[in-house]
Amino acid sequence: MNAQAWVAMCVGIMAILSGLYGMTKFLVKSVMAEIGPKANGDSIKEQINRIERNVVRLEQRIDQFFLSK
Repeated sequence: MNAQAWVAMCVGIMAILSGLYGMTKFLVKSVMAEIGPKANGDSIKEQINRIERNVVRLEQRIDQFFLSK
């Protein structure tokens, strides 16, 4: 292989690695936006906490309904 072929192969490998790096960075950033505390109430943890509060409230209402009879 001559020098031009080596350069072409190195550039090709670097392009593939750069694409993989960019894709990984994008995926990690999007996952962290879902999980992180700065998701403005849209994170998975905050959604679960909101659902748990609703379940507790509904359980209390059901208990009141059946105990009042």
